[in-house]
Amino acid sequence: MSELVSSGMESTRRRLTVKQADTVDRLTAAAVEVLSRQGYSGTTIRLVAGAAGVGTATGYTFFSSKEHLFSEVYWRRLIAQSPPDMEDPDRTVRVVAVLRQISMLLADEPALAGAVGNALLGDDPDVRHLRVRIAAEIRRRLSDALGAENSESIEMLELLYSGALLQAGMGHMSYPQVAEVLEASVRRLLA
Repeated sequence: MSELVSSGMESTRRRLTVKQADTVDRLTAAAVEVLSRQGYSGTTIRLVAGAAGVGTATGYTFFSSKEHLFSEVYWRRLIAQSPPDMEDPDRTVRVVAVLRQISMLLADEPALAGAVGNALLGDDPDVRHLRVRIAAEIRRRLSDALGAENSESIEMLELLYSGALLQAGMGHMSYPQVAEVLEASVRRLLA
């Protein structure tokens, strides 16, 4: 029997063998490549599977939709990114570092940022599952940065973050501007 891969990066639909994990890695990498050529509306699971060197059915074995696929790409990037240093004694500095890092995660890839924004708003059950995982990871990082559990402040920070990213996704702000607005907002909230 093949060894199962158990990591934070496993597909949300099943536990993966080493071979399956490699296939999922190839699919997520191919998704970014196809997106850069075809744009979000032109990207399909069929095209991504072909670019990954697997059949369309294999693509759908792991991803229920392109929204699920791009949500997975974001999830993997988020958890692959080490949280910022939490050694600073000032909790505001720590929270700003967390929000800046997360908000800049896709700043250099506007097409991917747009695809992820569209994907995360989808109603696919697999996307809903990933939204919960993503929100839990961001909450964990904010909680670590605050030092002590403060659910009201965390809820406000989450709202600030999600609203700012929505503004960027709609093209009203750049991701660097989002980071600046978040910093100013955090400094006011935690003053």
